[in-house]
Amino acid sequence: MENLYEAGFGQFKISVVVTRHNVDQLDDFKAIADRYGAQLRITRFRPSGRGADSWDELHPTREQQRQLYDWLVARGEDVLTGDSFFHLSAFGEELPGLNLCGAGRVVCLIDPVGDVYACPFAIHEQFLAGNVRSEGGFKTVWQESELFAELRGPQSGGACTKCSHYDACQGGCMAAKFFTGLPLDGPDPECVLGNGERELAKLEMDAVVPKPSLDHSHRTTPRESGPVPLTLSVRRPDRACDSDPLAGESTRLPAGIRVG
Repeated sequence: MENLYEAGFGQFKISVVVTRHNVDQLDDFKAIADRYGAQLRITRFRPSGRGADSWDELHPTREQQRQLYDWLVARGEDVLTGDSFFHLSAFGEELPGLNLCGAGRVVCLIDPVGDVYACPFAIHEQFLAGNVRSEGGFKTVWQESELFAELRGPQSGGACTKCSHYDACQGGCMAAKFFTGLPLDGPDPECVLGNGERELAKLEMDAVVPKPSLDHSHRTTPRESGPVPLTLSVRRPDRACDSDPLAGESTRLPAGIRVG
């Protein structure tokens, strides 16, 4: 960060996932960002990926959720949050940022084999919209997927629609609900009114909680012994500093799509 700052790189971003162990350090993270001319981005911890195994010990308590909300109200205008914390809006006023689930609306994820999922935190066959290697490529998946069309349409909030705060929190994060075993039209597991905790307590001990799909960037079967053949590209990068494997290629995506 110091090297970037001294080189005049510009406003890079520092991304922090908020857990119960670092929620007290938000001012410190902001101070680090300010020191190096960076922008702080804080993200919600979700029970997906490796987070599924550490959800119970790492997700902020209800008291810490209130602490986080108050901090965002006071400091949030200069902090990026994406669609991470709209479930906290039930504490009072809406927070800065995208106050709705962006899955299939403004964000999606393309995995290493080209599968397109509605959300980076919902890597599961239920949220698989298609594959970029299919006819029509990504454009067809984004514009014509039945899953994306469903997510962009009116959503059923179940019992949450009776809550006076539903218009603000929209029932919370679908990935957080799905990977804790709650129905998609149920409350967020971190509902600030405690509705999620009550619904989680009703789940049977032997209830099957969905697991994230395997990471396609890793092999699921042992590699055969022997040498690994390598094919090295002889094309020089467009510039000496180019490390982008797509440098010089035409990779136009529809407006508003971010691949990350």
